Amino acid sequence: MTMTTAEADKILSANFAPWVLDLGLTVEAVGQDRAILRLPWSQRLAREGGALSGQALMAAADTATVIAVSAARGGYGPMTTVQQSTSFQRAVSGSDVLIESVLTKLGRRMAFADITLTAEESGELAARASTVYALLG
Repeated sequence: MTMTTAEADKILSANFAPWVLDLGLTVEAVGQDRAILRLPWSQRLAREGGALSGQALMAAADTATVIAVSAARGGYGPMTTVQQSTSFQRAVSGSDVLIESVLTKLGRRMAFADITLTAEESGELAARASTVYALLG
């Protein structure tokens, strides 16, 4: 059974630090091997020059992966980031960002994902990331 966006939003609100919740992320879609989250544009998340900060984008990619892993496993379980690599391709200013995390491998103890971060307004790729998680429970 596929997790609903409402169930995924509950995982988000119940399991993340307040500063992550302050990003304003919402779950747009979940599937058996993926999750799409929205990072709303906010001047509070912008750096000098008006572009969204890399830190906010990296946190959004990390968070999207937790939701994707939770959806694939049928619910939230303890996990921790082992590795994250992010390549920024263009600045995003004045646009929400859609973050799609796709699991490339889900094992008993490890999960791997590729993430794309796309400026919604232009449809242009802003960044790519890859993550590795240790599944603790």
